[in-house]
Amino acid sequence: MTGPAMLKEFEDNWVTAMGAWFPGERVVLRGKDVLSDLGRRPWMEYLVYAITGRESPELARLIEGIWAISCSYPDPRLWNNRVAALAGTSRSTGVLAIASAVSVTEATLYGLRPIKRAMDFFYRADSKLKQGQSLEEVIRTELKSFRVVSGYGRPIAETDERISPLLRFAKTLGKGNGPYVKLALQVHDYLKNSRYKNQINIAALAAAILADEGLSPEDLYNLATLAFVAGMFPCYIDARQKPEGALYPLRTTRINYRGAETRHWG
Repeated sequence: MTGPAMLKEFEDNWVTAMGAWFPGERVVLRGKDVLSDLGRRPWMEYLVYAITGRESPELARLIEGIWAISCSYPDPRLWNNRVAALAGTSRSTGVLAIASAVSVTEATLYGLRPIKRAMDFFYRADSKLKQGQSLEEVIRTELKSFRVVSGYGRPIAETDERISPLLRFAKTLGKGNGPYVKLALQVHDYLKNSRYKNQINIAALAAAILADEGLSPEDLYNLATLAFVAGMFPCYIDARQKPEGALYPLRTTRINYRGAETRHWG
């Protein structure tokens, strides 16, 4: 059904099993009452249930730890944090600062897209390995198709300081030893000892840990959307408390300008 017929079907009509607000009565999410049940649980459990439909305090704690260890750093030099800090130095509101910073978290080289692609790679790689391909064949095909293996390599530093802390945290919950984590480390060993020299970064490890929990790439993407926010607020607040326009100013003599010379008016 398309066109006017489809629109007519949805006019004043939204059929959903996700939930609804009943003014003056109750709120329902995925069949559970928010006010008497879900609202009493930790926020991360609520979020996990809203996105995945799964009730799991353990999974919520795992994701919470991944967020804290991997993503929310109070440094305005980071690409999305810089947007929040720029909003602060221009005296914008907190809502606009954080919303804008979250929007650029969906970057190609950093953030949400590499995390999602890393999990997708692990699922595809696992399928190919089970069909009899070698790990080397899988990796070479990935490099030929995309020029990268998502979740490996880091433009700023050779190694990722977050890998060991995240593995230690995951193991306190009995996680971090599943087949996808093992696959992620096998890919790391191959790439590190190849001519590419790429090592595992936090996107691959987080994706592998949560692949072992049965999450889909879309689940991971949705759950990671707000993962950087706790690092954005300090950058915004800090910049707002400093002089207006003071964030990373550049004197004009430092700019290699090759345009028109100074023009005189009048």
